[in-house]
Amino acid sequence: MEILLTVAVAVLLLTAAAYAQYRIPYHTAGTANVALTRGMLILAGIGFGYVGAAGADAPGGLAFLLFLIGFGLVHTPAAILLFIKRERGAGRS
Repeated sequence: MEILLTVAVAVLLLTAAAYAQYRIPYHTAGTANVALTRGMLILAGIGFGYVGAAGADAPGGLAFLLFLIGFGLVHTPAAILLFIKRERGAGRS
């Protein structure tokens, strides 16, 4: 049961990561700024995921799921903000 919950959380947070990466160009002016924002989120996600997986001392499959959870967790605030901006009809900034 625990593994199913872990998979569900990973899928939910990876959906948030995909949404954030998809919406960034719609709310960010300039190609360089889009690339910088995406890169920063990806690097922070990789770092956070690595720390979460390495600190858990879990077997391979579970460690990978923890990595994915950490990666998605970093993207979640950005996804929420981009969703709010979309609902408000905000343009690029």
